[in-house]
Amino acid sequence: MSDLIRCGWCVGDPLYEAYHDHEWGVPVYDDHTLFEFLVLETFQAGLSWITILRKRENFREAFDDFDYKKIAEYSEDKIQELLLNAGIIRNKLKVRATVTNAQAFMKIQEEYGSFSKYIWSFVDHTPIQNTVLDYKKAPSTTEISDKLSKDLKKRGFKFVGSTVIYAHMQATGMVNDHQEDCFRNKEILAIQE
Repeated sequence: MSDLIRCGWCVGDPLYEAYHDHEWGVPVYDDHTLFEFLVLETFQAGLSWITILRKRENFREAFDDFDYKKIAEYSEDKIQELLLNAGIIRNKLKVRATVTNAQAFMKIQEEYGSFSKYIWSFVDHTPIQNTVLDYKKAPSTTEISDKLSKDLKKRGFKFVGSTVIYAHMQATGMVNDHQEDCFRNKEILAIQE
């Protein structure tokens, strides 16, 4: 598959390329997966995505396979245990934010029936198709990510700035930001038809 044209940001690292080829930009409607990406994106704030991908399995193990119901109940002892776990990003504010965000996530589920219904409502339940000629010129925020970020913060979420939320939207297929010449661009479009 090395002769395929990919988005420039992932080229050269097998883990990055596999993530790009199989996950990035595929529409996600499952609450469990949406929560996983939300956790990973919040930990990514200020770091590179490849750093998070390399620790993804460690995060999965440390955070009970991203089970938001369990995470919402984490005790102080569990939080301290996580802060000693060298396999994840040991940022005290981000670890605590994950617990807070799990609680806020479940409140949205109660209100909307699912987190998916809530978050996808910001794009009218239809992925946005962007035209990206060069990934370096793709936006890092949009009016929609600004609005979603503001609403999540109002609901008590932490580490959900507009840039983090736009990255989440890209990862979970709410927007298709694959470069025009990337082989996945047409594949993602086909998934949505």
